[in-house]
Amino acid sequence: MNNLTPESTEITIYSATWCGPCKMAKKFLTENGFSFNDIDIEENNITREEMAAMTKGTTVPQIIINDIPIGGFEDLLQYFQKHS
Repeated sequence: MNNLTPESTEITIYSATWCGPCKMAKKFLTENGFSFNDIDIEENNITREEMAAMTKGTTVPQIIINDIPIGGFEDLLQYFQKHS
């Protein structure tokens, strides 16, 4: 997968409403035409341990692209640099 396109990319973000990097990640994706499934860990009562089991990370945001946990906001930017 060398090129990320909105049509071929499935993105899930585990976030929290108070999280600045979460907002920046969502803004970045939206501005680049990507949709995403936003899962608020507090609304869904997901503990950090449960999130880590799903994403390999304990901080928000945790971003999954095409079933691959990539990490947080900085990781998202690096991922897009490499794959677009």
